[in-house]
Amino acid sequence: MVNLRVCALECEALRALLQERGAQCLVLDCRSFFSFNAAHIRGSCNVRLSTIVRRRAKGALALEHVVPNEELRARLRQGLFHTVVLLDERSADLDAPKRDSTMLLALGTLCREARGARICFLKGGYEAFSSACSELCTKPAAPAGLSLPLTASPAPGSADSGCSSCGTPLYDQGGPVEILPFLYLGSAYHASRKDMLDALGITALINVSANCPNHFEGHYQYKSIPVEDNHKADISSWFNEAIDFIDSVKNDGGRVFVHCQAGISRSATICLAYLMRTNRVKLDEAFEFVKQRRSIISPNFSFMGQ
Repeated sequence: MVNLRVCALECEALRALLQERGAQCLVLDCRSFFSFNAAHIRGSCNVRLSTIVRRRAKGALALEHVVPNEELRARLRQGLFHTVVLLDERSADLDAPKRDSTMLLALGTLCREARGARICFLKGGYEAFSSACSELCTKPAAPAGLSLPLTASPAPGSADSGCSSCGTPLYDQGGPVEILPFLYLGSAYHASRKDMLDALGITALINVSANCPNHFEGHYQYKSIPVEDNHKADISSWFNEAIDFIDSVKNDGGRVFVHCQAGISRSATICLAYLMRTNRVKLDEAFEFVKQRRSIISPNFSFMGQ
């Protein structure tokens, strides 16, 4: 049961808070990872609780699970936030969410551990706020990637060397797609197009193949994962290295482009593993998230099992 410290906040009141005291207001979005990344209140943080965390918590979550960002968590414990606002998709009151919902579990934790902060839930959730205060929300991300002319010259030797990416099959059409602001997915052909990579601000590449060349080693940082696309290949043994590499580039303010031959199986699997590990999402949710952005992904069954 959430105690009486929790107050209901109207959309207009949150608008005023964000405009007048934004630095002292922490907004925690308890919707799914998929919904949050589609669109959210600017500056808000996504609260994601895995099934295992819910089961082990037994209603008493540690603050680390609600606010995983160490800096924000420290500010919260130091009493530097005046107000903490939680929201879900559309709940009008606290009787609407289920008792084991992310929002109610997070509210219980904050009531115990948020020092000196006023704890609120947003009436009507994101649905109401995005309608009333759309200027304070991100716009829904289009799943399309960068589109540049396919007739531009690829890197020397890339057309027929190892990757056979000189034509324009479906997986080479369009451009790399954004999975996250710092993570992109595409094919070996895209990896041979310096114009595409530069236009996206790519600083590093993960080459998930044994035979696709690294065309621009003097310009970008590369990580090679020499895995074949077959049912005997062990791609899971590379997950930790790939995730650490992506996080390292992200922390340096860079962007990573992940590719294999076609950007369908091996590289898509690396992106799925990253989403599942760092964003606490299930395989089906991560798969749907990536597929919405690159509809042709199809990791082989062995990779999905790993």
